[in-house]
Amino acid sequence: MLIPKPIGGAIRGSLRAITDRYAPLQVQLVVTRRCNLSCGYCNEYDDFSPPTPYEDLRQYVDHLAELGTVVLTLTGGEPLLNPRLDDVCGYAVSKGIVVTAITNGYPVNKTWIERLNDAKLTLLQVSVDNLEPNDLSQKSWSRLKKKLELLRDHANFSINVNAVLGSCTVDETRTLVKEVREMGFYQTVGLMHDGKGKIVSGLVSDDALPAFHKEITMMSRKSVFHYFGEGWETRMLAQGTAPWKCRAGARYLYVDEDGIVSTCSQRRGKPGIPLLEYEREHLVYEWHLPKGCDQRCTIGCVRRASSIDEWRSQDGEPWDNIPPGGRPNGGRPQDNEAEPDRRLISISVGEDEF
Repeated sequence: MLIPKPIGGAIRGSLRAITDRYAPLQVQLVVTRRCNLSCGYCNEYDDFSPPTPYEDLRQYVDHLAELGTVVLTLTGGEPLLNPRLDDVCGYAVSKGIVVTAITNGYPVNKTWIERLNDAKLTLLQVSVDNLEPNDLSQKSWSRLKKKLELLRDHANFSINVNAVLGSCTVDETRTLVKEVREMGFYQTVGLMHDGKGKIVSGLVSDDALPAFHKEITMMSRKSVFHYFGEGWETRMLAQGTAPWKCRAGARYLYVDEDGIVSTCSQRRGKPGIPLLEYEREHLVYEWHLPKGCDQRCTIGCVRRASSIDEWRSQDGEPWDNIPPGGRPNGGRPQDNEAEPDRRLISISVGEDEF
């Protein structure tokens, strides 16, 4: 059973999320851009950046607590390459924030598991994309099964295995889902997207995929939290679009290793405001703001965080109509097609979280 820690903080956060529509439900915080792998679909890493300093991360956590953040997801790069990951986790938990993390699984060992147990991590998401490594991903069942067995036997936190539809054949994905279920873990299956967060065209052109995604979704073990914001995938695969009201910049924030707030990992630099300067007025502004890139978006974590407000209207000025400096406090919107100053590959994967 997925039990958020601290339970008191989780309850208070849930009540705040219901009563305050501008409170961030999930923040993804990059604790290092460096990764030990080089997967073909990923544009969220490099092989040289140092870990974000712990004192900086403490300041970010303090400010996120002040903003009313419910869930903090520590990510990268590969977050286990930050030697103080557990300290960041423990500090955030002490502030009443539920903490999760995302890993490719390779650095997992018993020492790390014990440290994250002590830090009261709620959930660790392990990315497993295929049975054997290929050009798109090195995160394979054959390489990670023993790591997952170690987590099963020693972790006090929950495990979610995330796969990506499009990173291997349909038959391999079906086998992977069965293996994960037999091991007793939660599972999500995201849809592969390009470098702007939009679904890759190859997935839409396959008429069999909508039914297949529904099949493997029903096969996957889930907690109650997994059902928030699900159901759009079938329509996306069938029609290539799945309209929704994106609340990124408010219900969901992406904070990079330099402490800069973006609406999501694929729109880095928008709004481009330092987290320590990001205030409630920015949350309100972005909550009301249509993003313009939402119909083909497959960023699952943003859809989940936004789903609680789907019934509410969104009446802000469309993103592309806002002139430079039009955001509160000097936000710096950039050209909608400008790509971030990081290594970009033409294909990328959405981050899926509980």
